[in-house]
Amino acid sequence: MIILICIVTFLATLLGGLFALRFKDKLHLILGFSAGAVIGVVFFDLLPEAISLGSSRYSAGMITSVAALGFLLYMILDRLALLHSHNHKNHTGLKGKLGAGSLSIHSFLDGIAIGLAFQISTTIGIVIAVAVVAHDFSDGINTVSVLIKDKGETHEALKWLLIDAGAPVIGVLSTFLFRLPDSLFGLVLALFTGFFFYIGASDLLPESHHQHPKMWTTFMTLLGASVAYVVTKLSGF
Repeated sequence: MIILICIVTFLATLLGGLFALRFKDKLHLILGFSAGAVIGVVFFDLLPEAISLGSSRYSAGMITSVAALGFLLYMILDRLALLHSHNHKNHTGLKGKLGAGSLSIHSFLDGIAIGLAFQISTTIGIVIAVAVVAHDFSDGINTVSVLIKDKGETHEALKWLLIDAGAPVIGVLSTFLFRLPDSLFGLVLALFTGFFFYIGASDLLPESHHQHPKMWTTFMTLLGASVAYVVTKLSGF
């Protein structure tokens, strides 16, 4: 069962990224959808799950404070990457790699969530696995989008897409070696809630509207958020 889930998560992420590469001439629409999907996942999936997992030891205020810390920390890293790219004109794509790396770490945590859930029970494991697989397609789109947007080459996007697709598989397999405390996992999810809120609201969303028709990009953003909402509700979160 776990091996099958690993294969499905890998393929879902890969297909999403290949879709983004195939239609990169419509990148502003993909970015609009990605922005909505990322922001939707933050509010409908990551933040509620972080609060739920951390509620036994931490207050909701503590969880949201860690999420705010994640937002500010990512902003600092983003600005440092931007300054570095301005000082080194031959090394473009630093922001894209930062975004893709963060998305890959999130996918790795998704895999850990699946593996730990199966340690509790098969039923809970399947429920969480369905939720992860459902938005892995969007994860693949997001990984390719942040790289292409930041002047990344196609081969670079494919490399990071493979990393992102393999990350949840490694995450699942890693749980055979250790057990992550629920309280720590809640804080880690809260931290990445802040990361992804920054990526969606401060990076993808403004770029999707830049020098493009705002009506269709706005529609795609709303569509992305709606898809994230529906998937989250259908998954039981």
